[in-house]
Amino acid sequence: MSSTSLLSNCRPLSRSLACSRRNVALESSSKFRFVNSSRPKSNLASELKPKSLPSQAEKEHLPWGEYLQIRKSKRRWETAVTIPFAIGGFAGGVTYFGNLEMDPTKPIFNVDPMVVFAVASLGCAGVGYLLGPVVGASCWRMTHRRTMHLIEQRERQFHDHLVKNRVDPSAQSATNPVPDYYGEKIGSLHDYRQWLRDQAKFRRKAFLPEDA
Repeated sequence: MSSTSLLSNCRPLSRSLACSRRNVALESSSKFRFVNSSRPKSNLASELKPKSLPSQAEKEHLPWGEYLQIRKSKRRWETAVTIPFAIGGFAGGVTYFGNLEMDPTKPIFNVDPMVVFAVASLGCAGVGYLLGPVVGASCWRMTHRRTMHLIEQRERQFHDHLVKNRVDPSAQSATNPVPDYYGEKIGSLHDYRQWLRDQAKFRRKAFLPEDA
């Protein structure tokens, strides 16, 4: 067989092999695309997307509910410190005046020394009762140093709300006392709404006729 006939026979064979290889490559690429399309899309882009940071106005804003809870915790601090201070002051007064020499025949300001020492011991308890809220408030301020400027800002606004909505105390009577004039019982938004209702109830009872 001549060389020209061999070349002519090999050309169709090489073309068919090339076509088969091309078809295999196309099938593998189509399968790869199908597998990739069937997979769920990754949320990497959404995860890498920077989250919106809070604005400066949001950072400098203290919600009313959170402020009232902080205000309530302040009162708890003051009460928690006042009780031991009052007890400690009374115990200190009893210990000090109880160890003093007492002559019943020599009154103090024309009063029995026992009575004077008892009153002095109660006075020590009163001093502890007055110092307790001051110390408790100081300890509370130390635990809220970072947000103290926001708390003070809300405190001024809250005081303005109280002054604007509270009743006139001159209209009170024995049967109609002023309901929480300083808003000391307000510890939540629910308490504040109840305080407003109590103020409105006081006004109706004080200024409207009884038969209305």
